[in-house]
Amino acid sequence: MRRIAHLDMDAFYASVELLRYPQLKGLPVVIGGGRRREDNAMLAALAGRGLHEIRLDEFLRLKSYTGRGVITTATYAARAFGVGSAMGLMKAAKLCPEAILLPVDFDEYRKYSRAFKAVIQELCPVMEDRGVDEVYIDFTGVIGGQAEGGRALAEQLQRTIFETTGLTCSVGVAPNKLLAKMASEFNKPNGVSIVYEDDLQSKIWPLAVRKINGIGPKAEIKLTQLGIKTIGQLAARNEATLIEHFGKATGSWMSRAAWGIDERELETSSEPVTISRETTFERDMHAVRDKAELGVIFTRLCERLADDLQRKGYKGKTIGVKVKYNDFKTATRDHTVDVPLNDAKALRAAAGVALKRMPLEKRIRLLGVRVGHLIQNLD
Repeated sequence: MRRIAHLDMDAFYASVELLRYPQLKGLPVVIGGGRRREDNAMLAALAGRGLHEIRLDEFLRLKSYTGRGVITTATYAARAFGVGSAMGLMKAAKLCPEAILLPVDFDEYRKYSRAFKAVIQELCPVMEDRGVDEVYIDFTGVIGGQAEGGRALAEQLQRTIFETTGLTCSVGVAPNKLLAKMASEFNKPNGVSIVYEDDLQSKIWPLAVRKINGIGPKAEIKLTQLGIKTIGQLAARNEATLIEHFGKATGSWMSRAAWGIDERELETSSEPVTISRETTFERDMHAVRDKAELGVIFTRLCERLADDLQRKGYKGKTIGVKVKYNDFKTATRDHTVDVPLNDAKALRAAAGVALKRMPLEKRIRLLGVRVGHLIQNLD
């Protein structure tokens, strides 16, 4: 029986920070932006104390933040106030002004990312790296991978990762990647969820259509207008109807996804063709009226893409930008540089050149950046 796991680290960046600052455990903490003057001042005032000895009143509070930065992640205590990833820090300050604000530290996160993935590959050799904090794992032929549908191996991985790193993770195990991704969200944080083929109607169909990875807010609105709110309702619709409204490729994929069909293999190749980052907006954005917010998001995408390139050891010469409009049509533009790059600032500049050649009259629902013509970074 095919058993695929999706392992997702729990509030990864925030959890890593709580290892360094255990005095913040249980408090609303927001991670976002680079190191600020106040952060440097706090560290300079340590006077021989460890990070764990910093007093709570010495930390920068979200209410004092000014700027256009966005949240990378937040602790579960902060999320209870409605604060979440990709939200502007100024907006978050209105929701949770007393939240503690920490800068992003990619070097530290990469270190812990390598550590938890090393644990996984000791036990499970077939792993698809999906970024700094999540992976797909093939349990099928691994010892314990079939026991209780994969629960035994999932719990073993959780224990070993925690013992090695001090971090928790959530695991979903299912017949394929699509269902495993959904299952990993069922019992967060630090949970294990198992889905079998015959669980489709009881565990998957009652879920909102947005739970299918790939259905964004705009598609959800369009499906709702068609009277489709749950995955079960989506499965009940004729495929031809979905194709009529969403096009052949997307409509056919939606129908198959609603029935839990996903035949994709794990991608374990060490030589990717391209590396990309993209985000679907909660609302359609206008290139002029939302210019400032789009600029922040665009910069953040480039920063995360640069981090992916550096972590995986690549540079690239072709920088591409992808835009999906509110009518679901997509446009792409590429810009080729003379010298391969993986630096966030240089990537942002090159991507900006490509973006300037993009038609931006229509409202935008998705923005993406990619790097192609990859070479190994030997620096």
